[in-house]
Amino acid sequence: MPTTIPGLRSPSETVGELVYFGRMLDKIRLHAAGQLPPDWVVALGNAYPTTFDSRTCRFLGIDYDALTAQTLKGGTDEDILAWAFEVGRRPSNEELEMWNAFLLKRGWRDSGTPTLHQRLADAGLPPGTVETMFEFLDLDEGRLEL
Repeated sequence: MPTTIPGLRSPSETVGELVYFGRMLDKIRLHAAGQLPPDWVVALGNAYPTTFDSRTCRFLGIDYDALTAQTLKGGTDEDILAWAFEVGRRPSNEELEMWNAFLLKRGWRDSGTPTLHQRLADAGLPPGTVETMFEFLDLDEGRLEL
């Protein structure tokens, strides 16, 4: 049964040239509105160093709490990304290309593979059902069908 959360986009969707960033903003907004599942709340932001939220904030050189405050002030996703580039850092096009490739392929033949396999097992699915964490999230949230 998919975990359908209205207003939560696919992690592979981009804001500017950056994958995942828009999803992180969605999670911030949904949490503030009380619409994020409780078991998701514990992993928001910098709760764990290997979450996509935490990694994305480190990549941009921004503080998650500051990002949350900026997001909740309002503005478009593009405005918030511009803010992140201003207060943190603006990665080069090459860095963005490598970053996006890293996130898009996370779980495929890397140190994230055991986590992906565990998430699949928890969902009652065999290893190999999907090959990346982004694919798993899309499957789990009903955007990808087998």
